[in-house]
Amino acid sequence: MKNTVELIGHYGSDETHALSAWTSTSRELTQAKRERIPALLKMLADNGHHTPFEKSMLHFLCRVDTATHIHLLKHRIGVSINGESARYKELYDPTPHVPQDWPDGLKMDVWLHHTKSVELYKSAIKELEPAIGRKRAKESARMFLPYSNQLTLDVSFNFRSFVHFLGLRMKPDAQVEVRELAEDMLRLVKDIDGNPFKHTLEAFNL
Repeated sequence: MKNTVELIGHYGSDETHALSAWTSTSRELTQAKRERIPALLKMLADNGHHTPFEKSMLHFLCRVDTATHIHLLKHRIGVSINGESARYKELYDPTPHVPQDWPDGLKMDVWLHHTKSVELYKSAIKELEPAIGRKRAKESARMFLPYSNQLTLDVSFNFRSFVHFLGLRMKPDAQVEVRELAEDMLRLVKDIDGNPFKHTLEAFNL
């Protein structure tokens, strides 16, 4: 299955970022100051004054393979991640990520490998539970689940951290799966009704 992402919430706007920057002088917002917002945000972005961009939030729900999960976990500053845990619950319907750029034969191989792994995972829980208890059975039976296994993640970024994430994960040499995820996230942000981050995105050339 393809990795997926949806934008489930957001807070802030270009104006939020501008007002944060203007706190050092005056937050009074006149029409003249509103007209200066695009230029202000561009100046802040170009000169590395990125603290005001930490005052907004983007909230995503992702379903991704294990390798992409690890890529996301490497982003720790201004990023919050909470994920589905096979330690605390049994995964009743584990799904695989199958790379779309693979030949059909190998796609089938990874699907079959995942199916067999899930069978071993489920049978291990049943066999282990009487011997070591359900809690330990669940957490240790995960050893059978392969890298293709997908988990659901709740991920939020402030806008500064989101820009940093995109800068790393949309590079041509980024792993395909995380690059596609980053591209989908950016598309979802650009498609927010009314585009409240229009000038922020432009300021960072996104």
